[in-house]
Amino acid sequence: MPERPNERWSLDFVSNAFTDGRRFRVLAIVDDFSRECLALVADTSLSGLRVTRELTAVMARRGRPRTIVSDNGTELTSMAVLRWYQETRIYWHYIAPGRPMQNAFVEAFNGSFRYELLSETLFSSLSEAREKITASQDDNNRNRPHSSLGNLTPQEFAMKSRLETKAA
Repeated sequence: MPERPNERWSLDFVSNAFTDGRRFRVLAIVDDFSRECLALVADTSLSGLRVTRELTAVMARRGRPRTIVSDNGTELTSMAVLRWYQETRIYWHYIAPGRPMQNAFVEAFNGSFRYELLSETLFSSLSEAREKITASQDDNNRNRPHSSLGNLTPQEFAMKSRLETKAA
């Protein structure tokens, strides 16, 4: 069973291209407990500083996680990220190089995200990509039940868990 809400978030990047061949990346932040996609950030460049800004924004909405899990990519081992997690005192766990299964929740999310949206859609601009990616995030969180969550959507599961925690 995954850890309780706000215990552990996983993050990773997915790359794609516009119809003209230019590349863009998407930062995915997933709550391992509820399988909610907390953020999908699309841009042509995503630095460590940008990652920390996005994490800070998610924390403002959701509260602090105990742990963040990621690979050892350059933007995730940058001085900006190292400074951020020291200042926030959030434990950052780096998976072993070449072992994506150690970050299974976000890897599974990214696989579905790539299969269901990125591989099936031609994006001509960043604004179009952001619009469709935001709609995909909303669909995942609100409309798609997960068998691992008792066939509830991630938002339903998270709400149920919060209510159970308050009642206990």
